[in-house]
Amino acid sequence: MSQPQWNSVDAYFTGLLAPADDALTAALRDSDTAGLPKISVSPNQGKLLHLLALTQGARRILEIGTLGGYSTIWLARALPSDGRLITLEHKQEHADVARANLARAGLDKVTEVRVGPALDSLAALGAEHAEHPAPFDFVFIDADKANNPHYVEWSLKLTRPGSLIVLDNVVRGGAVTDAADPDPHVRGTRAALELMAAHPRLEATAIQTVGTKGYDGFALARVRE
Repeated sequence: MSQPQWNSVDAYFTGLLAPADDALTAALRDSDTAGLPKISVSPNQGKLLHLLALTQGARRILEIGTLGGYSTIWLARALPSDGRLITLEHKQEHADVARANLARAGLDKVTEVRVGPALDSLAALGAEHAEHPAPFDFVFIDADKANNPHYVEWSLKLTRPGSLIVLDNVVRGGAVTDAADPDPHVRGTRAALELMAAHPRLEATAIQTVGTKGYDGFALARVRE
């Protein structure tokens, strides 16, 4: 198998099962125009997030890492009319693009983009949750990988029994198997996976994937009763 074959299969799956629409196409176009890195989830991965959130019956979703809002659109479309999605973005210029993309998709009323270091935003959410408990039903983590274990820990504080946590980009080109790799992205991902494996309140697995994003994968965890 090769990258052209993976691309071809993804194109078939996407065209058949996750076709683009105006809002999604424009979100990617405007992200590119603004110079954002081309690291959004693929369309079929976006559809998977959408279906997971729908199956979960999610009413409150937390996304850590917004970029241009492409994955945010997929997730927010799974919400009921009175649902809420909060997405955390470090860079103001990315947040500006995401807010415009969400507004064009008609999702600005159910989404909120918070700007700043994610750990600071999560601490603020923790304080809000302590005062007025409102746990998240679904969390998607797709930000700087060095902080992945901290993001998983915060996700546990902000969810409820039965909530789902998805951690993206866990394969690191296969480097995730190397305990001696000094790359902070690998070390952070390994620490997050080890936390998922050992934590008594989590039950998790991880899946390898190939496609237009190359060789990658994600972890899926459920918060135990």
